[in-house]
Amino acid sequence: MPYNIAMISDFFYPQPGGVESHIYQLSTKLIDRGHKVIIITHAHEGRKGIRYLTNGLKVYHVPFFVIYRESTFPTVFSFFPIFRNIIIRERIEIVHGHASLSSLCHEAILHARTMGLRTVFTDHSLFGFADAASILTNKLLKFTLSDVDHVICVSHTCKENTVLRASLDPLMVSVIPNAVVAENFRPGERASQTIGPHDVITIVVISRLFYNKGTDLLIAAIPRILSAHPNVKFIIAGSGPKAIDLEQMLERNVLQDRVELLGPVRHEEVRDVMVRGHIYLHPSLTEAFGTVIVEAASCGLYVVCTRVGGIPEVLPAHMTTFAKPEEDDLVAATGKAIAARRANKIRTERFHEQVKMMYSWDDIAERTERVYNGISGVLSEEEFYGYSSGGWGATRGRAGVQSFALIDRLKRYYGCGIWAGKLFCLCVIIDYLLYVILEAVYPRENIDLALDWPKKLAAAQQQQQTQQQPHQQGHQQPQQEPHQQPQPSEPERKNVSRARSARHREKRRDA
Repeated sequence: MPYNIAMISDFFYPQPGGVESHIYQLSTKLIDRGHKVIIITHAHEGRKGIRYLTNGLKVYHVPFFVIYRESTFPTVFSFFPIFRNIIIRERIEIVHGHASLSSLCHEAILHARTMGLRTVFTDHSLFGFADAASILTNKLLKFTLSDVDHVICVSHTCKENTVLRASLDPLMVSVIPNAVVAENFRPGERASQTIGPHDVITIVVISRLFYNKGTDLLIAAIPRILSAHPNVKFIIAGSGPKAIDLEQMLERNVLQDRVELLGPVRHEEVRDVMVRGHIYLHPSLTEAFGTVIVEAASCGLYVVCTRVGGIPEVLPAHMTTFAKPEEDDLVAATGKAIAARRANKIRTERFHEQVKMMYSWDDIAERTERVYNGISGVLSEEEFYGYSSGGWGATRGRAGVQSFALIDRLKRYYGCGIWAGKLFCLCVIIDYLLYVILEAVYPRENIDLALDWPKKLAAAQQQQQTQQQPHQQGHQQPQQEPHQQPQPSEPERKNVSRARSARHREKRRDA
């Protein structure tokens, strides 16, 4: 069943990143399966209004003020008029938000529930429980996910984290990982080359230079790794506030000739950087999945990464060496990886085909489509959740989906805390009143509907038609048109001509 879907997040191209790539790849594959998908994000420098990407993917760049790391300033209600206009124009049925730190995502889910739309949220990050920023983020997440139809997490560790942060029922959280386009990350010549005892081994690092990405750990480990291994070089790509600390470390230790800083790189250039190396180093302090290490393995690089978050779930043991998020352990693990690569004990040329079999965006799109079927009532509650509650509930409908009734929504929000629950209920009531005012002042009948991009046939329909064509051709019998007469043979034409000439002779004789 085709759906009209809106993907909403502050994080999207042209800025690079795992969330941005996930939204784009998932959207294109859903379009290939016959769905209509649009993306709503904030405006970037030089990008405002509507843009079309490959395969007819429409992107709305809404002009909002960006405050920190591409996240927009939270306004709660000012986004509603524009959001309502887009949803009505595009005839959206499902709103799918991404990322816990995206203000647009949280506001869109609130407004979508007020408008009576089905909602899905995908969490891509891990958060703590002790610091002030995490406490505020978790309270905001609990507010948003108190009234959402389903939640998707990119790893089992991420699922456990999200369930605890938002006090969710684990049954309404699915685990659907990220994936890679393996054809775009083919290994280079170095993956199959034998490394000599004096050959240079190149270690690649591609990451945003932020604290949570382990940049401080990387800065402390690089001088020790290079001093212990004279035939080793680093290639570092990425940008961020920690770039200055990295440059100061290189100047202090005079390592400019052994460490190459590339700065920010576009996603289509990542493969060209990775194939220049032998080992990929990923010193992240927190990570829900880590798509970049899958891309590195697909390019034929041996991966050294910290054992944090969902990283241990991503790749099998023969592709990775794990380290604790500590300087000494990271240096030791990198030394082991260098020794293993120099001894040619690891067959990295086989990594590409193995990654291609493990991760596919077609599989991710199919599993996401099943979530859409579950929240829309196409699948029964027993098929989707694995159990049956026995009919209607106080806040859930026939298929186990959330009720749109305002009183049921207020019940769910009221349980978010002694003071927070009352504040959340007040926000929902104001949002509902704003929706009523917008419906009266700007009737939806006066909003022009957008023309849809010509849809492709779904892959299943194309396969079915391909199978039916030879079957029909094999059983098709030649049939004569009803108005066509059978053509006479040559003797019959001669007899007809003789009879006509005889009749003419008789007429002349009578005359």
